[in-house]
Amino acid sequence: MTLQRLPLVRSLGTRPPENAFADSPQYRDGSFHNRAPARMVDEVSRASIARDFARKGRIGKPSGAIPLARPDLPETASDCAATWLGHATVLVEVGGHWVLADPVWSDRVSPASRVGPRRHHPVPLALRELPRLSAVLISHDHYDHLDTSTIEWLTRHQEVVFVVPLGIGSHLRHWGVPEARIVELDWGRSHTIGDLVLTCTEAQHFSGRLFAPNPTLWSSWVIAAGETRVFFGGDTGWTDAFEAIGSSYGPFDLTVLPIGAYDRRWRDVHMDPVEALRAHRALRGHVLLPIHWATFDLAFHPWAAPIQWLMREAVEVAVAAPKPGQRFVVDDDADLPGDDWWSALGSA
Repeated sequence: MTLQRLPLVRSLGTRPPENAFADSPQYRDGSFHNRAPARMVDEVSRASIARDFARKGRIGKPSGAIPLARPDLPETASDCAATWLGHATVLVEVGGHWVLADPVWSDRVSPASRVGPRRHHPVPLALRELPRLSAVLISHDHYDHLDTSTIEWLTRHQEVVFVVPLGIGSHLRHWGVPEARIVELDWGRSHTIGDLVLTCTEAQHFSGRLFAPNPTLWSSWVIAAGETRVFFGGDTGWTDAFEAIGSSYGPFDLTVLPIGAYDRRWRDVHMDPVEALRAHRALRGHVLLPIHWATFDLAFHPWAAPIQWLMREAVEVAVAAPKPGQRFVVDDDADLPGDDWWSALGSA
């Protein structure tokens, strides 16, 4: 299912009112900030990045069709399970609730229909096939995590609440999401839906769709119901906050952590696979689901490098490495997906 692209200006969203979040410890001088220093890409690096993208060829693309799995979803969500739908889009089952994180169904992660990173594989589940969701979580407002067309479809066809970091509500209102279905949270704040508790937690990243940098907050999420705890990392660099999150909210049955789109020029805001393993251990995680690889070409490493590097280093770590669309259950008696389906595709 490919969603129709919207006019460019609409896809950009809209910036929150100036100083609307002045009470947040993360907000100062008109924008949001990481707690720890995070080096951003400077003008010299931007020039080298543009040059490298022009020269990179097909190294970041698979050499053939990526195998997809048909999601085998139960009628009722389980205590702890997950279905990776590609990149950072994950359908999580926690304590009988369905929670959809960073939903992106569009063909390109860009405000424009003819330029920008394009999918290497279709989404293995149509939007109309989604179960009745308890919540949609958004980690931040970059195009590969916040997709206008998908948000509008969910607004029309589900009655779900959107739980987002501070400032992202401005985008959602601009796209027609009713106020009653928007919950904006700062780090350390929670929202409850029945027995489902969604807690906005710290991440090391940045935001912006075209405006001045960092107009909205970025986050990770703790998803908890009953005895089950899941951590969704979204997109982040390594941060010492993982230790505190693990102590306060862990241990976690499942951690969902990014492993791809790493580069020395932005290592403060994107993790590589070794840092993801370090974060998993700091969070006191049981099973690790690696995300943020395979679907879009966003960096300069070979297509399969993130998962190959992770699997080499994942000593005594339980890793679930499913095909896109492959559901797995986190249970002591369940087998985790981990057969090597990626090496044959390598890089073109």
